[in-house]
Formats: sequence, C-alpha cells, structure tokens
Amino acid sequence: MEIINQVKRFRKEQDITQAELAKELGVSRQTVNAIETGKYDPSLELALKTADFFNMEVEKLFELGEED
Repeated sequence: MEIINQVKRFRKEQDITQAELAKELGVSRQTVNAIETGKYDPSLELALKTADFFNMEVEKLFELGEED
C-alpha cells in the first residue's frame, strides 16, 4: 500500500528548503527528498515530528493510497 504525502506542498508554502526542514527534523536533506518523492515512508516518529513541525495533524500530511 502506498503512502501519499503533502510534505513538499506544506514545505513550499512555508518557504523553507529541504535542508532547513531536515535540520529541524534531525534527518538528512536526502531523507526529506526521499519522503517528498515517495521513495521512502517515514517512521511513525518522523511522521509525527514532521506534523508537529507544521503544527498539524499527521493525517493532513500522510494518507494511505488505494490498494492495487
């Protein structure tokens, strides 16, 4: 099952770079890029930290996609 995320959208709305977000979350810029492009699904802890950074519920950032 695919996880769809809105991290890139909210990051751009706040006008911050991947590197800036990565620093706030304690991960690499490459990790943020992989999350945004759907190549990596974050751990629950990282998903919650990301939602907290954007001051929103985790469900607004991440949702389950349709099953194949």
